Amino acid sequence: MWNKLILLSVVALTFNYLALAYEPSPLQDFCVADPNSSVKVNGVTCKNPMHVQAEDFFFSGLHLRGNTSNQLGSKVTPVFATQLPGLNTLGISMVRIDYAPWGLNPPHTHPRATEILTVLEGTLQVGFVTSNPDNRFINKVLQKGDVFVFPVGLVHFQRNVGNGNAVVIAALSSQNPGAITIVNAVFGANPSIPADILAKAFQVDKTSDNQILPVGCRCGIYGLKSHPDAKRVV
Repeated sequence: MWNKLILLSVVALTFNYLALAYEPSPLQDFCVADPNSSVKVNGVTCKNPMHVQAEDFFFSGLHLRGNTSNQLGSKVTPVFATQLPGLNTLGISMVRIDYAPWGLNPPHTHPRATEILTVLEGTLQVGFVTSNPDNRFINKVLQKGDVFVFPVGLVHFQRNVGNGNAVVIAALSSQNPGAITIVNAVFGANPSIPADILAKAFQVDKTSDNQILPVGCRCGIYGLKSHPDAKRVV
């Protein structure tokens, strides 16, 4: 009897955890984001449904090529709840990513979303790294029409390996998936991560710790501030 009760308790807790693991299902037809509300919740408060218009569910712009004239040669055009208020509480969003020849969307994670993308134009190398302790690198070259998925929270990237431009459309399982660009988080933290911590983490001796710090660059799509201890470029 007790074994059955324990088993039922474990199962109940498991389903409760799974229910809380991702964004909750909406309890109404829609909850259009109200950017003018001063109330802060886990998401955005709802606009009065009587004031909702078709424009709240509409976004125009993914047909436009993004400006890839930057150091990385890539540009993300997001369609999150900020750009499309009708996405609020629906647990989904999308982006267009443009790549110049050999352009890179650098290693990053989405802490709140799985990402699935399809190639509209060009040839891309894509990949992700599994969690500790294996840290397996899984990668593949994609052609036009191919689809690839990046599991939630794992470090991943895309690189254009063709001589022409490349374009993808990606969907994410959150209205606000978040993005943590690895090089920005490590070298562009505010305030900065102490150099001796980075030196130990990267297993270099104290006299050469500055060699791991990038200088005067914007090393991520979202920008990187120069580390104040930086002396040279790797």
